[in-house]
Amino acid sequence: MNPNSENVTRWKTAGILLAVAAAVALLDLPFVTWLFFGMVYGAALYEALPLFRIVKVTPYLYGGALWIAAGLYPHPVELVAIALLIWAGVLAYRRTVERHAFLPLLYPTLGILFFWALYREHGMVSLAWLLIIVALTDAGAYYTGRAIGKTSFSPTSPRKTLEGVIGGVIAGTAGGTLLATAAMDIGFPDALIASLVAAAFSVFGDLFESYLKREAGVKDSGTLLPGHGGVLDRIDGYLFAAPTLYILLHIAGH
Repeated sequence: MNPNSENVTRWKTAGILLAVAAAVALLDLPFVTWLFFGMVYGAALYEALPLFRIVKVTPYLYGGALWIAAGLYPHPVELVAIALLIWAGVLAYRRTVERHAFLPLLYPTLGILFFWALYREHGMVSLAWLLIIVALTDAGAYYTGRAIGKTSFSPTSPRKTLEGVIGGVIAGTAGGTLLATAAMDIGFPDALIASLVAAAFSVFGDLFESYLKREAGVKDSGTLLPGHGGVLDRIDGYLFAAPTLYILLHIAGH
């Protein structure tokens, strides 16, 4: 494909994604937000199963039931623990369940449930906070890496540099801290620590997906987003940052 044509496709896709996300944010209706995250979850699950070499359709049934329950239950993250207990019971009873079939409950299910939990407990502004942290961490890592990156960060992702990671974490921390202190009832120390840790974890979310793709022998998690690859390729950092942000907010008493 012509590089210019690929860039145009990439920007068009990004514009559509931004418009959809902005519409959901402006509406700020629980059902619409739940439905939107449900669609993201379905696409992410569709891409994750081949990475785990799972070919059965039952994870879709379990995932759908879990997401419906998440819309009704006040503490959606707890549902993963219940689901894991049910899976372990079925495994012990039938002895024919694939042992690694629990992996989609942890990735991407757990991270997306934390998206929903952040929204339910802290509102749309908490998702904007998450978006700023991860987006700036990604952008900061890319541009810092291109400018001064020399030291390889991990063999899992050879193109990622330590200098880029540090630059990205600084950018994500700065942007996240500014937004949280300006738009949320969070003091500077809590905003700084939460933004810093979430930015760092988002780096490892990206690295984890790279590891899964490398193990599966694929370049992208899917083809649902022209010019960007798959949905998992776009939300990998968020899947690690969201639980971190949620837990740190609870620790800080928010």
